[in-house]
Amino acid sequence: MLKQGSALDRYFKISERGSNLSREIRGGFATFFAMSYIVVLNPLILSGPDSSGNTLGFAAVAAVTAFVAGILTILMGAWGRHPFALAAGLGVNAFVAVTVATNPGLTWPDMMGLVVLSGVTMLILVLTGFRTAVFKAVPDGLKTAIVVGIGLFIALIGLVNAGFVRRIPDAAGTTVPVGLGFDGKLLGWPTAVFTFGLILTIALVVRKVRGAILIGIIASTIISVILEMTLHIGPSFDGTTANPQGWSLVAPSFTGWSAPDLSLIGKANPFGAFEHLGFVAATLLAFVILLSIFFDAMGTMVGLANEAGTVDKDGNIPDVDRVLQVDALGAIVGGGASVSSNQIYVEAGAGIAEGARTGIASIVTGLLLLVAMFVTPLINLVPFEAVAPALVVVGFMMVSQVGKIDWQDWGIAIPAFLTFTLMPFTYSIANGLGAGFIAFVIIRTVQGRVKDIHPLMWAVAAAFLVFFAVGPIEAALGMP
Repeated sequence: MLKQGSALDRYFKISERGSNLSREIRGGFATFFAMSYIVVLNPLILSGPDSSGNTLGFAAVAAVTAFVAGILTILMGAWGRHPFALAAGLGVNAFVAVTVATNPGLTWPDMMGLVVLSGVTMLILVLTGFRTAVFKAVPDGLKTAIVVGIGLFIALIGLVNAGFVRRIPDAAGTTVPVGLGFDGKLLGWPTAVFTFGLILTIALVVRKVRGAILIGIIASTIISVILEMTLHIGPSFDGTTANPQGWSLVAPSFTGWSAPDLSLIGKANPFGAFEHLGFVAATLLAFVILLSIFFDAMGTMVGLANEAGTVDKDGNIPDVDRVLQVDALGAIVGGGASVSSNQIYVEAGAGIAEGARTGIASIVTGLLLLVAMFVTPLINLVPFEAVAPALVVVGFMMVSQVGKIDWQDWGIAIPAFLTFTLMPFTYSIANGLGAGFIAFVIIRTVQGRVKDIHPLMWAVAAAFLVFFAVGPIEAALGMP
């Protein structure tokens, strides 16, 4: 038992935030299980060869992904003192992979070097107070929209990861981008596991059972392991054969211990892209990365802090500078270790829903990620379908704040709507933020309420206009 008023209690504000050690530990486990998929997914995204034909290596990327995420998440807990976890950002790693594949002469170290430079720039913006100032310049209505948008985004991630909602391949006659299950039907035991987990988790949450989220994950995982051991369902895609009734990414399995390969650390080349692409093209790529990590983290931080109830009466997040410092280091360290920028993860909402309110939960999550470097069963035993119900329930909890938006003020309502719809529809927090910010500036100007626009919002809107115009700019520069 933690003594109230002890040094540990005061430092992490455990009692002040209405939490206790058991909640923090449960929350740490819930967040780990909700985000652990990145250790498997990140190597798949960064698996292609660069212009030299070199690859990063699946085992090395997996090990370093877990290592970097573990160290940064522990740092977030110990220094930032919030229940936020960090890992390789899905938007940035996909951008990095595509850029390497489409730019002749660009190598993995070159591209990761741009991530490092973006992180250094970010850290400078944090230390000078600019990033915090931008956060404070965002109207409260848009901050609420960010929470709602992330809730919808989390729910969609859960539904898609579970195979309950699936992308429909491009084909003649296709009228919708996603649909129910496979060809409009719910098929397979993995989908049944998700459905069971969702019903169980909702029932436990409604009954206010302590540990509801974690119980749902564990129960669904146990059923998943039993089903895989007896029926040998396999993954949805094994590299050669598609199986629409299989597990979405990893089939629950026990693969034993392995020594981590950390050889990728320190391999980034910060100025290689400038040598191969030229100053303008390389700077443009770095700018896109910078904007993505700048606003993705801000949006995620706002959403999670509001859900945790750690925002003060003025809408400010305690220790926000510390949180942003660790987030900036995530880009520097992640790029320097060749696993892409590490950012605050929306899946930390699972831990918050479990009761996590302080950095203790993040330290628990970080330690589990470090253990995952050696014990792969901690990753491979938990399929997406077992975690997805938690994400859907957390999404509901966050979306419930939509009533706080002033729908009678169109200068807030329309930007808020664009913000929380485009986040899930484009699978990007930054896209939703950009559309909302630009719309806010335009509508307030049209309304003749320019004085209500903070000067920094003009700068942010202008930056996002460049962000959305990257395609035409690249075409004008002759970039592939």
